[in-house]
Order: sequence, then structure tokens, then C-alpha cells
Amino acid sequence: MSRDTRNSMGAHLAAVAAVLLMTAPALAQETIKIGFFAPITGPAAADGASAQHAVELGVKEVNASGGIKGKKVELIVYDDRFSPQEAVAIANKLIEKDQVAGVVSGSYSGPTRVTAPIFAKAGVPMVAGYAVHPDVTKAGESNFRNGFLGEVEGGAAGEYAVKVLKSKTPAVIYMDNDFGREISAGFIKRAEKLGATIVARQVYKFPGEKDFRPFLTRIKEAKPDLIFAAGYYNEAALIVRQAKELGITVQILGEEGFDSPKFIELAGKDAEGVIIATNLDRDDPRPVVQNFLKNYKQAYNYDPDMVGASSYDAFKILVAAIEKAGTDRKAVIKALMETRDYNGLTGKLTRFVKGEVIKPVQFQIVKDGKFRRHGVVDNPEVITPPTP
Repeated sequence: MSRDTRNSMGAHLAAVAAVLLMTAPALAQETIKIGFFAPITGPAAADGASAQHAVELGVKEVNASGGIKGKKVELIVYDDRFSPQEAVAIANKLIEKDQVAGVVSGSYSGPTRVTAPIFAKAGVPMVAGYAVHPDVTKAGESNFRNGFLGEVEGGAAGEYAVKVLKSKTPAVIYMDNDFGREISAGFIKRAEKLGATIVARQVYKFPGEKDFRPFLTRIKEAKPDLIFAAGYYNEAALIVRQAKELGITVQILGEEGFDSPKFIELAGKDAEGVIIATNLDRDDPRPVVQNFLKNYKQAYNYDPDMVGASSYDAFKILVAAIEKAGTDRKAVIKALMETRDYNGLTGKLTRFVKGEVIKPVQFQIVKDGKFRRHGVVDNPEVITPPTP
């Protein structure tokens, strides 16, 4: 090969390289990357799948309508396996490797609360779908919660138990983790404030507990007029089934962990009549709700739940902020702070206060194998998150 030929080829390669360098930023900007993590495998896989499916449905809707200012959304999905350690690694990948514009947590409190300080330090906006622990938002101003703070949801359940269900002597059974402790503490605090006496408190280990009869026997001996139970769908199903086996007939009041088709499937006829605090009202006539219920069932061939609906809303809220502010992270955080009267699937979001959502708490009852509307708590004293 002559020197002239080599020089000519070198010049050509240099020109190609220059074109690639010029077009690389443009190619990188063709999509807007949004991060997402959930327990897609492991003990909470049904919830992880629900969250992932709902957010992917939201992505399809956004992209089908033209994306965000003409740019398609690219969802970067990671499986945290219900592991806080795994979630920490995921957070760092989303920030450093993927360079996302924002993040949606479709996970529980454990994985979400450990990632919150990482996102806050990097200034990456994160909207949690349903994690209840206060540390999620306390970590920094970049973190927001579409679901209820544990104290708020538990408090609403306490309000409902005393004022609507007329309970005076409730008992409480809950799992020994962030979720169980926060929800039950909120219930106890509000119920006692309204004059109720908690006659029994039982705590079970998580994960692993399958025999709830000893706990339920002690509760039965205390003669409560209502049982408030905190657990995920597996534990919830076992609790209601074993309660019926023991002849316990008082009202069981659950929370969002019960809000899954898996609970009804596993509990069978024993799920009938159970009331839960949640944020998804299946009987809400608004098109945003009814269209989601129909489209989700059509796409995945099973009914959606609170986990999916909450994650869907978290994604859509983040998208609305990016639509308003662009992809500058500080501007997106400011837009989230300024969110007002958002017509969400899981309720009309009035505003965020220090990252915490303000919206009514819904109550559903299992009737003929389906979740149906039972009531709502919209008392500002209860649904407004406490501020330091």
C-alpha cells in the first residue's frame, strides 16, 4: 500500500470519526431515559411484575402520543430482588452508567429508602410509587412519594375503623419490617386519639412466617371488635384464612399490602368482606381510572392492583414534570415541587409537601371476589403529612 493511499485512507477515517463525534450527542438525545427498579424476582415477584407492567403500559401510552416534546421515553429497568444491597448498586448504575433524567421506584420501603440518599446526593429526581417509610423523602428534596406515607395510610385506617366501622376495641397484627411498623404505628396513634383501646398487639417475623394461629389465638382471647392486619398478599391471605379456621368473625381491616389479585386468589372465599385501605378505587368513574383498568387487563390478562397503579402514577407524574421543565434535573425537581391538582389514577393529587403527596385514602371491600368501593377518608387532619 503506497503512502498516498495510506494518507487518503487515514483522512477518510478521520472524517468518519469526526462525523460520528458530531452526531453522538444528537443520537444520545434521541430518547429520554427514565430509570425504574422493582422486585421482579424473589419473594415479592408478583408485586414487581405488576409495577413493571403498569409502568411499561405508561411508556407505551406516552410514546404512542409523541413522547416528551417529540422524544421517545426509554425505560431502563432493573430487578432489585427485594434486596437493599442490590438496590444500592442499581441506583449507582442509573446515575453513572445510564445517566437517566429521573427515576421511578416500583419497589418496597427497604430498597427505596437506601437509594433515596444516593439519588438526593446526585440531584436525580425520584418518585416512589408505594414505599411507605419516611426516610424515602427525608433523604433530600429530589425525592417524592406518590403513595401514602405509612403514618398517613395507617392513620386513615384508624380513622375509618373508629368513625365508620365503629370499632372501640381493635387488635393489631403486623409484620416486623419497615412497612408493618410504620402502617401499624399510624393506625394505633389515630385510633387511640379517637378514643379506641388497642386490646392486643402481635408482631410476626418477615419473611418466613406461615403459621399465624398462635398470634391470632392471643388476639381472639383479647375479644377485639376489629382486627387491623398489616402484611403483603401472601401473609394477608394466610391471616384471613387462619382467622376463619379459628372461628374469628370480627371485621378484618387490611391495608395496601392486601391490594393484589393474588390475595383474593390465595385467600379464596375467606377474602370476602375484608376491607382494605389503599389508593386505587376500582369504581372511580374518571376515564383515567376506567381506561387503565381496561387497558391493563387487556394487555396482561389479569386485573391491576394498587402497586401497579401507584407505579404508573409515579411514572406519569415524573413525565409531566419533564414535559414542563425539560431534562435538566434541577428544573424537573422544581416542576415536581410545583405540581398542583394532578388528575392521577390513584386519586387527585392536591400537591406535594416536602415530597409527600396529599390526596384522599380509599377503602375497598372484597365483594364477589373483586375489590369494590367501600368509602374514603379525606379529612385534612389525617391525609396531610406531618412536617418537621
